[in-house]
Formats: sequence, structure tokens, C-alpha cells
Amino acid sequence: MRAVVLERHGGPEVLTVREVPDPAPGPDEVLVDVRASALNRADLLQREGLYPGPPTPGYGPGGSPGEIPGLEFSGTVAAVGDRVRVWRPGDAVMAVSGVACFAERTVVHERILMPVPAAVGPADAAAIPEVWVTAWDALIVQGGLRPGGTALVHAGGSGVGTAAIQLCAALGAGCVVTASAGKLDRCRALGANAAVDYASADFVTAALEATGGRGVDVVLDVIGGEYLERNLDALALRGRIVQVGIMGQGMATFPLGKLLPKRAALIGTVLRSRPLEEKIAAAQGFAREVVPGFETGTYRPVIDRRYPLDEIGAAQEYLATNQSFGKVVIDIG
Repeated sequence: MRAVVLERHGGPEVLTVREVPDPAPGPDEVLVDVRASALNRADLLQREGLYPGPPTPGYGPGGSPGEIPGLEFSGTVAAVGDRVRVWRPGDAVMAVSGVACFAERTVVHERILMPVPAAVGPADAAAIPEVWVTAWDALIVQGGLRPGGTALVHAGGSGVGTAAIQLCAALGAGCVVTASAGKLDRCRALGANAAVDYASADFVTAALEATGGRGVDVVLDVIGGEYLERNLDALALRGRIVQVGIMGQGMATFPLGKLLPKRAALIGTVLRSRPLEEKIAAAQGFAREVVPGFETGTYRPVIDRRYPLDEIGAAQEYLATNQSFGKVVIDIG
């Protein structure tokens, strides 16, 4: 099969597509013919050597062809292990596996697989797993957002942001987003109640105005750095800040005196490094609570551009420009 192999770390030029042996599923694993994958900020960090991936599944000791990046995929089941009971060859599936998704075939534990919504199809479903599971888990599971509440979502035009806007709308919760000026109208069209140009307006003021001065219940932040103190200023009593990424500065200083009287919570979270059972719980909860919404048209993946696997370097260069709205998809199968 063909796969992207990181033979060294650096710029987009280190992304090499070459032939490698096919992986083989273990007893509880599934071999998937990958139709498509999608880019995430973590892919850029991994390429630079700043976010190491787990061992490549499907190869025995010493048999790995190297570091194959890629966090998510959609495709069809090619073969199953002896103990697999849920899936059969030909089933359309998707997952956040966290490893080896920029390849024509990949191996994944059967219980983190989710069905591809028929209304979406395998080609576009690659734009769902990572950002939608992240947004749902951060806003609702960990953030505790409820109908009638309000969320502040940073980077509203990102993959996570476009998912979060739709989740808020379906839940009956308000949504205030920050984005660059050219993305504000598209955020509103997706369902954001208020959209703020982060370069020229104050998102704290916007959040307080949208909530009648009460503040937001949940902040979904991918920026970090100097945003932390301002997130606290925008937060309601007993509110929660859920940090899912750090696109800005990795260090932050803020007065603890702002955290304590609000009885606020600051939560850091990632999907990739969670134990298998936690990944299974997230995947199955999402499949049960959110995937049906894609069938009814309540939700839709937002895709900005598509690139073939051979142009993975150009795709990552484009993602790094911050021009995309929604997901950048990599066509593989």
C-alpha cells in the first residue's frame, strides 16, 4: 500500500509518500481500506517533531515501516480479526484512531469505529471524527453545556469551530464565536448568534452583551496564551473553560483572584493520549448521540478543500495559512 512516512522531521518537504507493507489486524482489530483522511493542527506539530505519534498498529515487533501520521479516516472494512463481532467487510466506517491514517490501509480497534452516516458518505465523512468528537466532548460532556446556556467558541471558522456552532444550535444553546473578518458571515450562517473579529473587536464585551452581562457557561478555546484571562472575564459563575489546543502562546499568566470567586473550572483535554477504554467511551457516545443528526440533516461536515495524497505537503502548507473554513480533506482511496 501507499502511505505517508515521516523519515525525518521538518517542513512539508519531509512528507514522503511511498510503498509500505500492508498492516494486519489483531484479534480485536479491523483492517480498513481508507477512502479519505483530513488534516488537523496536530499533524503539523507531528511533522515538526513536536507531537510524537503512538506506535503504528498492525505490524509485529520490529516490523513497522516507520512513523505514519494522520489522526482520522473514513473508509470501508477490508478484513476483521477473529474476535470482531460488530463489523463485517464492506461496512462503511470512520474513526479518530490518532495514528497511521495517511495511508491506503490502516488498522484500528473495532470498538472505536463509528458508522459512516449514509447521508454523508465515505468520501466526506473523513471531515467528521476528530473535530466533531472534540467539539461534542469539550462542550457537552466536559463543559456541561445545556439548552439555554451560551458558549464562547474561539476560531469559529476552524474544523472544531464549525462543528461547535452546529452543536450549540441543535442543543438550543447560544454561541458566540471569534474568527477573522472574512469568516464571520459564514459562522453566522452556520448558526452562531454573534461573531467577533478577533483582530478588531473585544470578545469579552460581545460575550457579556450576548448574555445580558451574565457571562458564558462554557469557553471552547484552541488559542491559549493571553486568551486565558480574557476567557475568565467572559465566563459566568460556575463556568468552565475547556482548552483543546494551543494555537497561540503555550504559556499563560492570569490572576487566580479571577478564578476563585466565579468558582470556575479550567479543563485541559486531548483525544490522542487517552487510554483505549476512554476512547471507546467517547466514540460510542458520539455515535449514539450525534451521528444520527447527520442522517437527519441537523449536522453537516464543512469541507474547505480537498487534496490527493500525493499533495499532502501542499495541503499542510495551506492549512498553516489559517485561510481554511472547516476541514481540509485528503483523498486516498
